Amino acid sequence: MPAPLLPSGQQVELVHGDQRAVVVEVGGGLRTYTVAGEDVLDGYAAGEMVTSGRGQILAPWPNRLADGRYEFGGHTYQLDLSEPAARTAIHGLVRFANWTVAEHGADHVLMAYRLHPHPGYPFLLDLAAGYHLGAEGLAVTLTLTNRGDAPAPVGVGAHPYVRLGGGIDQAELRVPADSWYRTDDRGIPTERLPVHGTPYDFRGARPIGGTKLDTAFTGLLLDRDGRAVVELAEPGGGRCVRVWLGSGVRYLMVFTGDTLSDSARRRQGLAVEPMSCAPNAFQSGDGVEVLAPGQTYEASWGISTAGF
Repeated sequence: MPAPLLPSGQQVELVHGDQRAVVVEVGGGLRTYTVAGEDVLDGYAAGEMVTSGRGQILAPWPNRLADGRYEFGGHTYQLDLSEPAARTAIHGLVRFANWTVAEHGADHVLMAYRLHPHPGYPFLLDLAAGYHLGAEGLAVTLTLTNRGDAPAPVGVGAHPYVRLGGGIDQAELRVPADSWYRTDDRGIPTERLPVHGTPYDFRGARPIGGTKLDTAFTGLLLDRDGRAVVELAEPGGGRCVRVWLGSGVRYLMVFTGDTLSDSARRRQGLAVEPMSCAPNAFQSGDGVEVLAPGQTYEASWGISTAGF
């Protein structure tokens, strides 16, 4: 009798020194990433189905779209409500699709997927996700190419949960962003506000404590390399996980996991979600990209560590 198939499909292992990562066929996502044998991600086991977006690619839009409805090019489109209770379409159309391995080496892999026209999204895209382990850690490049004959609205994001072990309450967080989005009870932005003087001001590293975050940020503050770097660190100069946001990433979602369906996973990892656009961008236009036929959009991000 053949062995049962894994819920996340083919497993592609990457190795560089003491770093290990596993990228999966289902969704083209990142299942695990370890450094010196320690988990950097709050990922999931090979025998589990992915839940709560762990390591998934979010395209052709990240986060929520109110009522699953938007207008583009003089037409109104209706998507399935993948978050029925909130009446939203969440995190795109490719999270549970079967991606293919386009290229694979010991320390890198390129995953690919062709998104054919869909009743609520009648556009043709080629998507690619490149993962590479190197001296600086894990680097990820996401690309979307319009293969159709008409302009297409796009957005892209990723959903890693980073961790230090023992939960996040005692960890110190730095989020280099000067604006946050107030939302309604469905998680749809209602206004953009400065972080100054609010519980969402993490421009200087400070303990997360009991702060609950399911919060989008923008106005990212870049370092000398042109990157915004989110830091999750142990107090007193201990271990640190850094999520860097590169070209094509202008928005960020941070989620402390208080509402996860699996109560044992709540506040164990911190979702740090690079995004090319804001939540509900197909309606608001906030950061949405419109690709001409043949045009490509690219977004890059990655993870590095210290003290592991």
